Amino acid sequence: MDTYKKSLEKHYEWQGKIEVISRVKIEDRADLSLAYTPGVAEPCRAIQEDITKSWTLTRRSNLVAVITDGTAVLGLGDIGPEAGMPVMEGKCALFKEFADVDAFPICIKSKSVDEIVRTIELISGSFGGINLEDISAPRCFEIEKRLKSVCDIPVFHDDQHGTAIVVASALINALKVVKKEMSEVRVVINGAGSAGIAIGRHLLNMGVKHLIMVDRFGIISRDDSTLSDAHMEMALLTNEEQKRGTLADAMVGADVFIGVSAPNVVSEEMIRSMAHDAIVFPMANPTPEIMPDLAKKAGARIVGTGRSDFPNQINNVLAFPGIFRGALDCRASEINEEMKVACSIALASLIDESELNEDNIIAPALDKRVARVVADAVIEAAHKTGVARI
Repeated sequence: MDTYKKSLEKHYEWQGKIEVISRVKIEDRADLSLAYTPGVAEPCRAIQEDITKSWTLTRRSNLVAVITDGTAVLGLGDIGPEAGMPVMEGKCALFKEFADVDAFPICIKSKSVDEIVRTIELISGSFGGINLEDISAPRCFEIEKRLKSVCDIPVFHDDQHGTAIVVASALINALKVVKKEMSEVRVVINGAGSAGIAIGRHLLNMGVKHLIMVDRFGIISRDDSTLSDAHMEMALLTNEEQKRGTLADAMVGADVFIGVSAPNVVSEEMIRSMAHDAIVFPMANPTPEIMPDLAKKAGARIVGTGRSDFPNQINNVLAFPGIFRGALDCRASEINEEMKVACSIALASLIDESELNEDNIIAPALDKRVARVVADAVIEAAHKTGVARI
């Protein structure tokens, strides 16, 4: 509670966490004529003749829009676009601090998929990338899918893909510690919203073969006719044994548990039912599915959460600044699956194998190496897959 109170006081003091700083000095009439009228007409004409010059004659090449509709803000839910602004500003501050990316918060007052997609499409020419944030499922899937089809710049929903990239990175190193293979472990994901589904898809791309997803109604199975389209898509790719039942049933014999759901839904007994040397990532915030000390007491070998006050913090800040830094630097037209896999592998590589242990499987959020390493991985994968434009 002290953190909440202090943060509120600081926000009153800051009155916003970002500001616009001019990159040019305007100290006399000559400066004015070059930065503005009449001289500015010439770059306008150049862009009119060749629209790609907007990347080199404006700040577009370093500018990302951080966009929300305020429907899934942190753990607060549908609090509205204005109330979501402090989070969007914070995201923009992180972009600048960690990767020197200029980001601008845009909060859209609409819950209509059509209106949101059209609004973002119409302003996309001003930006080098679009970071979707805190948009509720399942609408977020449709919004991202449609934007990717109409925008020629990267569209990235961080709640989905940033989370997935960092989780996979932590899992890569955790598996090295327990000496298990990605293709052999049994993984359970609790929470089948935007983050859970993205994690599931990404882990399948990373080589996981045995995956069960669970939502609040139980294990997701393809013979359930009530599933949404997004859930049915995952059902067809997972739960090869067609298990039915509860989260407790799913966790029996599992090697890995990943939680993006609700506080205190995992018991010590569930942890004890898992395989030897279990890996447990309870990431509900601020209260995880099970507290790390209880998970360890029940037999988990490795525990990671979304919190900064426990070891192995799984934090999206390890992914999105570097991803956009790399995408902007090579002027990528999209962020594809190969780029996401490359990011997870690059992020995992920051922990030398000689340094790996139960409490050190992922780089700390403030590690200054992260953004550049991730950016370089993005650039290399973008060139390999043909989506880099420079």
